[in-house]
Amino acid sequence: MDKNENVNSAVEPKVEKTRAERFIDAFNSIDYSLRVRYGLNRSMGFSDLIRKSVSLNYVVRKYEDDLIDYSRLRNAIVHQGTKNFIIAEPHEQVVEHIEKIERLINTPPKAIDICRRDVLTTDASVSMEDVIKLIASSNYSNIPVYKGKNLIGIANGQKILNAFGQYLITGGKAQSFLKNAQIEDMMTQIKNSGYYEVCSVDLTAEEALNKFHANPKLLALLITKNGLPTDKPLGIVTGADAIELNKVLDNF
Repeated sequence: MDKNENVNSAVEPKVEKTRAERFIDAFNSIDYSLRVRYGLNRSMGFSDLIRKSVSLNYVVRKYEDDLIDYSRLRNAIVHQGTKNFIIAEPHEQVVEHIEKIERLINTPPKAIDICRRDVLTTDASVSMEDVIKLIASSNYSNIPVYKGKNLIGIANGQKILNAFGQYLITGGKAQSFLKNAQIEDMMTQIKNSGYYEVCSVDLTAEEALNKFHANPKLLALLITKNGLPTDKPLGIVTGADAIELNKVLDNF
């Protein structure tokens, strides 16, 4: 016998999984991941698990109805009394869809790979006039403000306009505000109140979307290496990016 033939004969042929096996693998992976990630009771049924995870995971919320349907389908294709004996085969499109959901839950795309990386920043000492010009000329309505290496806030166009209006209402002079006030002065007057967050580079697209969903006041997510305000800004995600993030998840 030829040496190569001997080697080849020792290699076991790869056995492809059936559609039912692929479906069960994806289903079980989703079930396990959600229970471990969110510390949910192991005895909880899958449908209840999904409902509990809806407020915690954007992907689960997006595909909630499908996942609950797949729970029923799983019970239909597996005979529980005979060690999970498969008695039916799901359609290929169904299998591909649950596999996609499983990928989105376990290996979602990173927000940094989707968001804007050319983060435009400004110094705390810059005048309000120059910051307003910068917002207008760049078309970026959220600009991180730094004092040295420390982030002191995010200059948001709408919040600056509101603060400017309040200043005028109380008798302030527009020219004085624009020329003499620094953006740092404005940052001390604008309370954060959760309108921005600093996140690490590990932030996923799903987590970003979930943050915007959970906090209607959230305007921007600034991404840094370790999620610290003293880190260099690597990217920024705004509410306007939600559509693009959703597209990426749809096509993932």
